Amino acid sequence: MSNGYFQIKSPVNEPVKEYLPGSPEKAALKAELERQLATPVEVPIIIGGKEFKTEKKAKIVCPHDHQKVLGEYYIAGEKELLMAIEASEAAKAEWESMPWEHRATIFLKAADLLTKKYRAKLLASCMLGQSKNVYQAEIDVICELADFLRFNTYYVQEIYKQQPNNSDGVWNRVEYRALDGFVAAITPFNFTAIGGNLATSPAMAGNTVLWKPSSTAILSNYYVMQILVEAGLPAGVINFVPCRGVDFGKHVINHPKMAGFHFTGSTAVFNEIWRQVGQNIDQYITYPRLVGETGGKDFIFAHESADVEALACAIVLGAFEYQGQKCSAASRAYIPESLWGELKVRLEAEISKIKMGNVCDFTNLMNAVIDQNSFNNIKSYLEYARESKEAEIIIGGGCDDRIGYFVEPTVILAKSPTFKTMVEEIFGPVITIYVYPNDQLDETLKLCDTATIYGLTGSVFAQDRAAVIKIAKALDHAAGNFYINDKPTGAVVGQQPFGGSRASGTNDKAGSAINLYRWMSQRSIKETLLPRTVLNYPYMSEK
Repeated sequence: MSNGYFQIKSPVNEPVKEYLPGSPEKAALKAELERQLATPVEVPIIIGGKEFKTEKKAKIVCPHDHQKVLGEYYIAGEKELLMAIEASEAAKAEWESMPWEHRATIFLKAADLLTKKYRAKLLASCMLGQSKNVYQAEIDVICELADFLRFNTYYVQEIYKQQPNNSDGVWNRVEYRALDGFVAAITPFNFTAIGGNLATSPAMAGNTVLWKPSSTAILSNYYVMQILVEAGLPAGVINFVPCRGVDFGKHVINHPKMAGFHFTGSTAVFNEIWRQVGQNIDQYITYPRLVGETGGKDFIFAHESADVEALACAIVLGAFEYQGQKCSAASRAYIPESLWGELKVRLEAEISKIKMGNVCDFTNLMNAVIDQNSFNNIKSYLEYARESKEAEIIIGGGCDDRIGYFVEPTVILAKSPTFKTMVEEIFGPVITIYVYPNDQLDETLKLCDTATIYGLTGSVFAQDRAAVIKIAKALDHAAGNFYINDKPTGAVVGQQPFGGSRASGTNDKAGSAINLYRWMSQRSIKETLLPRTVLNYPYMSEK
């Protein structure tokens, strides 16, 4: 057996490619987009390293051209989900006992595969299947996913190195075991990197995983799974099971061997899972670890000293990049009266320049929202605002689903800081602005802090340093990721660990070692080098 001490060097973030005209990466991507549009695929269920097909299947379509079918995927039912649990249990002993350097190598190799050999393929699948422009897809499915794989392996190594102190004659050690059971992962449509991270981070720590990908992110998630297999992931360690949420809840979440649940999605779904686990707590063999990043109503708070040009840029990019379908997207803004006139003019000018359309046209900043349900939900909020006397749509507001699910970048001006679109999550390209009197800063800060149930991201814009300090303190618990003079989006692995609290989740920061601790179970070992042989203690002697 090897007894070397192996060391993973501290990683660096994957550079973002620009895809400039004439660049080889743009040519390769354009060719891959055409290939995937012309070649529909079948996405199987993957259990124990084997592919399965069922009688139930669904289409994979382009959100920006919903008549264009990219392929079909098969849907797991009770039989397949129970098989996946069996496969995870069968793989568990060998996987968690595998030497750490070999587990780590699999994920490091996967990062290199996706950034090199499969870069164009993975990027195109994310663009077409989730309607992301090339830049948004690049920073998601390539850079962030590679960062998760590289940084998380490094974090696991650093955790394993942490050991307790020793006293004379004693050697204390800590083992970091996998959880006693399997981990269930439910992943969202909006970031393929999150899908890959939620499935792989528990696996790095020696756990086996059942991965339920979002039905609207199947294609790119499937290719991530293929890359992991090519990188050497053993059969059964991660089982890829597209299925209905109700079936996953009934057969996986309720299973006695579920030891952890890794989730990104809506607050309502996470609440229901938590409730379900609580109701069934007596049947689990261990208390399940519940880790979730959920909803948000992310804010931009401007002080009267703010730079209006920077503020306008943050509102436009923070609210409208990827059609506002980021957990961190700017969704409400508090603007002082003294800045509103100039800011409104800038917003009108900048938003009028935004092009929206097919992802294959690289001149488009915005594309389509993910599906019909999302389109209908966003449209209902716009209709509510349009009919209300408490608000006014001042920019955008148009919706068109004839070809794709397109919603214009929209700015709503609310008369009340508690107007519906100021407090409820919409998950679309809509931001609501409340203009406050300059002399009501304290009152408005309190409203910003308490108006919604969420606490995910937020930002302050101010050039007055005292104002920055005051606002940051007042909004201490309003955002798990807080930005100063920047938009509240764009957290980078290893730089800004991501997550929020309140109704935004458990704040087990993705992109940091904190998240990895959740998938480990410590065992403390004390070894006495020269065991005691005398029963009596010294104090027991009278003389």
